[in-house]
This record gives sequence, C-alpha cells and structure tokens, in this order.
Amino acid sequence: MAVRRLFGVSLFRRLVRHRRLAALTIYAAAAATSYSASFLVRFEFQWPAQLTGTFLATLPGLLVLRGLCGSVFRLTMGSWRYVGVRDIVRLMGATALGTTLFFAAVSMLPLTPAVPRSVILLEWVFTTSLTAGIWITYRLAHEMRRTRNDASGPGVAALIVGAGEAGSGLVREMLRRSTGYWPVGFVDDDPFTWGTTVHGVEVMGSAENLPSIASQLGAEQIVVAIPSASIDDSRRIMDLCQTTDLPTKVLPGIDAVLEGEARVDSLREVRIEDLLGREPITLELPELAADLEGRTVLVTGAAGSIGSELVRQVAAHRPEQIVLYDQAETDLYHLELELRDLCPEIEIVPVVADILDAIALDGVFEQYAPSRVFHAAAYKHVPLMQSNPREAVLNNVIGTMRVAEAAGRFGAEKFVLISTDKAVRPSSVMGATKRLAELVMLGSQRRFPSTWFVAVRFGNVLGSQGSIIPLFQKQLEEGKALTVTHGEVERFFMTIPEATQLVLQSSLLPEARGMIAMLEMGEPVRILDLARTLIRLAGRKEGVDAEIRIIGLRSGEKMSEELTAPDEVAFSTSIEKICIVRTEVSEETLRSLEPFVATVKSGTDGLGAEGIREMLRELVGGDEAGYRLKDEDESNKPVRTAIPS
Repeated sequence: MAVRRLFGVSLFRRLVRHRRLAALTIYAAAAATSYSASFLVRFEFQWPAQLTGTFLATLPGLLVLRGLCGSVFRLTMGSWRYVGVRDIVRLMGATALGTTLFFAAVSMLPLTPAVPRSVILLEWVFTTSLTAGIWITYRLAHEMRRTRNDASGPGVAALIVGAGEAGSGLVREMLRRSTGYWPVGFVDDDPFTWGTTVHGVEVMGSAENLPSIASQLGAEQIVVAIPSASIDDSRRIMDLCQTTDLPTKVLPGIDAVLEGEARVDSLREVRIEDLLGREPITLELPELAADLEGRTVLVTGAAGSIGSELVRQVAAHRPEQIVLYDQAETDLYHLELELRDLCPEIEIVPVVADILDAIALDGVFEQYAPSRVFHAAAYKHVPLMQSNPREAVLNNVIGTMRVAEAAGRFGAEKFVLISTDKAVRPSSVMGATKRLAELVMLGSQRRFPSTWFVAVRFGNVLGSQGSIIPLFQKQLEEGKALTVTHGEVERFFMTIPEATQLVLQSSLLPEARGMIAMLEMGEPVRILDLARTLIRLAGRKEGVDAEIRIIGLRSGEKMSEELTAPDEVAFSTSIEKICIVRTEVSEETLRSLEPFVATVKSGTDGLGAEGIREMLRELVGGDEAGYRLKDEDESNKPVRTAIPS
C-alpha cells in the first residue's frame, strides 16, 4: 500500500508487470555502485584519474555478466518479501560465478584493460552484501508495515510447543503474512533451546511448565508443532495443553515438514486418533498398483465408511473400472460425484441394489466381470442386530454367500471379506453372523479353488458410521452426559485409513489365501478413558460442564474383545504388522449352515427372534464357552451412576 501511495496505482501495476526488468535494473545499479566503491576503497577514497578509462571500459562487461549469472541462478524470480537463507546462498553462487568470469575476462582477453585484483575481490564482496541488504531491508519493511497494519489486533496470541523445524516454519509464516495468529513464545523440552530466540520469538522453557508460561504470556491458543513426536509424548503434551483450558491445534505429518510445507493452514484441531494407545500404522503398498492397474474392481457397501475409503484408495492405483454397489442411494450419488471429479480417467459404475438380490448381482458380474471383489456390505450395529436377528442373518450371512458364490461362479480372481473382532467367540447376533460370514468365505475357498478368498478381521474403526466417537461428540454438542456402558469396557481401535490399508495389503499376501488376516492392534483402549479424553479435547471439565454416566452393558456386548479364539493359531507374515489366523473348520460345520440358512430365508416354522438367536448359539458355540446371544442377561440392566474423576 505504501508503494502504491508513493508511485501511484498505474506505476505500481507497471512495476509488478515488469518486476523482472525492475529487479534486473536494481541488481545492475547495485553492481555499478559496488564497482565504484571498490575503486574508492582500494585507493583510499581518492579516485584514481588514470583508471577512469579502465573503469568505464570494463563496467558494461561486468554488468552483462552480473545479469547473465543472475538469470542463471533465477535471482529475478524470487519474492523479496519472503527472502530466506536459500536465496542468500543462490545470490552468493551467482556473484561468485560472475566474479570468476569477470576476472578471467580481464586477465586473459586481449585489448582488455587490467583491473587490480583487489578491486575485483572488493566488488564481489560489496555486490553480494549490498544486494542482500536490499532484500533484507525490503522484507523487514514489509513485515513492519504488516505489523503496523495489524496493530489493532495482530491475531490470536499463540504459544508454540516445539522449537524445531516445524515450529520455526510456522512462526516464520505467522510473521510474514496475516494468518490470524501472532507467536508470543515457544516451549521445548530441549534445555539447550531455553532462553534462545527463533525468528525473534523466545523459547520460554520446558513443556512441563506450559500452563504457567501460557498464563504469563497471555496466550490464547496452543499450537503443537512436533509432528514426529511419539504417541506417548503426544499424549503427555496434550494432557499438559488441556490443563491450560486453552484451545489446542496440531501440525500433522512429518512428511510435510521435511518437504518444507509446515504451514499455518495445515493446522487442525486435535483428533481422538492422535491419542490412540499406539503409533498409527502405515503399510507400504508398492505392489498394489500392479495388482489393480487396468482391472475392474467391485466394492459392495461402497457408500459406507470403510467401503468409500476403500474405493478412494483403489482409485488412486488406476484401475480401469470401479463398480460401486450399495443400496444407499444418496450416499452413493455423492461418492460417484467425488470420484468423477478426482479420477476422471477411471470409469465409475454406480449400482443401486441389495446384495440379497441375486439377479442384480449376477447381472453386475456378467456385465462388468470384476476381477477384484471387496465385500464391505454388512450390518454392524450390535444392539440393533440383537433385536433384529433375521435381518442380520439375511444381510451378513446370506448376502455374503451370494456375493462369494457369484465371485466364484463368474471367475473373479480375488474376493476379500471385511470381518470384525466381534466374530471371535461372539456374544452378539452381529458377531455371530460375521463369524458365519467367515465360515462362508472358508467354504467358498473349497468350492471355488481358482478364486482367492480371504477375510480381514479388525477392531472398532474411529470415525466410522456407528462408531462410539460420533455418539460422544453429539452428546457433548447437545450438553448431554456421555454414556459409557461399563467402567472397565475396553476395545481395540484403528483409523479408517489403517483398516483400508489392511484390507488392500491382505489381498496381496500369498499366505493369506483361504485364511483370516488381522492387524496387530496393540493394547485395547478403555471406553471410559476415551470419553474423558474427548471431554478434555472439547475444552471442558468432567464434573463441571460435562458428565459421564454408566448405563450398563447392552445386550450382546462384551467387556473386552479378542482378536483370536482359543482354537485359532496366529502366524506372522512377510508384512511386519499383519498376522494370519488359521481356523480349522470341518465339512460337517459348513454343511450345518445350509439348513439354518434355508430356515431363515423361508421364515417358516414360526421361527422368531429368540429361535434365530438360539440357532446362532448352536452354530457358533455353547453356553459353556461363554457365549451370550440372549436378551435375558440381568447384568445388562441400565445403571445410572456418575463416574468419579
């Protein structure tokens, strides 16, 4: 704005339009001034009249060389308001090259006047220093002007946790442009940084003193800029942040920092997956592109949480065609629009149909001949399926039968079933039906040996439809108590990207064929601890403006989940974090599914909900194994009790 007022809008626009020419002119003026100063300094500030001809004869050549070297090193392309160390290094390279060429020219070319070597050296020093000084002065003037413009309110006072590369990058950006944040200090656990400054912002002390430092500086926001921190350090730092009652944001992803992209607009709110009881697992999938490229992939339940993420990750590996199979019309429509926008080169085929519709399934397999089938369609809500067992059996068991059979009959190369840890020694209708779906997969491998069948078993998925996290968040928004079924209930958790990577990686493991694959999920997490963490992340205090209530185990729920049953054996694989589970299933067990399925399909013999639950109990195990598929468990009655802190 100051430049515009000084020179006028039209001249300002012309300068912007021809900024390369303007920069080149300024660099030439700096070189000419430096060349003149070097003669003066060399001869003790008394101009040598006898060398005036030498000066005038060699100056044009020097300016041409400076301009050419500046263009080679792209000095005219940089923005002075953002000049940094790399720009200074490029400047030194350009001036050193120009000085070397100039020295060679005046020393070796005939008819070229001799220039004192000390003058040439001084000119290099002066030109480099003067040009760097112009850059730095311009940047400081810009930042001071921005500070004055923002004097009425430079932004939210931010205390930065972490004075490393990420924190330094964030503060640099906060000082350069209006970001809505103003850094007031750092905290860092490295004692060697205490008392030092980073871009003029002081490192005040350790993260352990974060509450008192935040109060001392009048901080209004905590920004955690340690993307490489371990999960234990992250949890410790988040606990400290929450004691300040200040909103907290984090900079995710060490990759962005390594690439120099630690930007303010990358900051986000703390999410619950940041505080898993383990490091989030990322699986390398280099062979996936070769496995999927140019093929047709069918995903059932494509519009769901897992199904839609599967589709996105599959699409990133350039298949020729993706068939989206789901009965959720609206969600399928939105997914189709997203994919057509992101992957216009891939043919997207949305199919609104039920997996129980054999005619629709056969039509899809016959028309599109998918070579890869990911079966994610299922009913997963435990209490709902407990009271609707027939629908659970129809969808989870019979639906899986129909998709698996179609995959085998039409020659699909691979079929991947999405299972759950609730299928291990199931205590619920949902878990029992998913266990039967696993048996269907194992039986299909025997019936159709040319097709690769595999099931993938994992725990609760954070952020998925039906997950406990959205329920807790909704209860917090509405000012209601967070409902926990039991103080000691614990579950395995994973993120949606982890779950989908597990599914895709399992489809590549040769040893997983005809087996059940699972991710090593670390230690289970107590739901009560999860609820308390969410309360803190929301900036609230338990017992003050948030409450937790124990309501009693719901029908079919366990206190804790398992990843393998006692009669199963887990083996490691070529992928460090993936195991395969060997389940011995007899032909008699597989044959026993047929009359059960026929009875449920027909709905005859007056078979009600309790009858189906009883048949499920007989199929997956007896009471002596600890299974609970009935609704009469007295321990499940609601208990309205506040949880003490």
